[in-house]
Amino acid sequence: MKILIGWCAVCLTLALPVLAQERHGGGKPEVGGGYVPKRGPAPAKAGKAEHPAADKPGHPEAPHVHTNGQWVGHDTGKDDPHYHLDHPWEHGHFTGGIGKGHVWRLAGGGPGRFWFGGFYFGVAPYDVGFCNGWLWDSDQIVIYDDPDHVGWYLAYNMRLGTYVHVDFLGNS
Repeated sequence: MKILIGWCAVCLTLALPVLAQERHGGGKPEVGGGYVPKRGPAPAKAGKAEHPAADKPGHPEAPHVHTNGQWVGHDTGKDDPHYHLDHPWEHGHFTGGIGKGHVWRLAGGGPGRFWFGGFYFGVAPYDVGFCNGWLWDSDQIVIYDDPDHVGWYLAYNMRLGTYVHVDFLGNS
């Protein structure tokens, strides 16, 4: 009897990870989890002038990218007043490498001013609430061009799958 109970316990222990994966779509996340989009978002077709809430249960209530490459929340268009800069490119253009082949590890700071690889950025005031949970001294990010808002880049957090608008503040 003890052997039978022991055998059942072993089988149950081995089966739990399989059951957990099945319940969560096979273990592959739909947002974040190290995924890197192949390209940035396409220019917006029409302006809604507000960021969406989570598009699906369990997704972030912040702009994010699905692991199929769909950018959620980048649809406010070029005339969105939240992303107007009086002096676009005031500190020059970011030259450190943009897109999928250029992963950067955050080295410190916070939304107002953060850095990596000798480059400094600041999060758009309108987006500060969307970077809650970012680890400013260790998260990996990828920088993309913003096709709609002059002077802004998009910083995509690989761990969380979320992104924010960032202004390049220069390099050391």
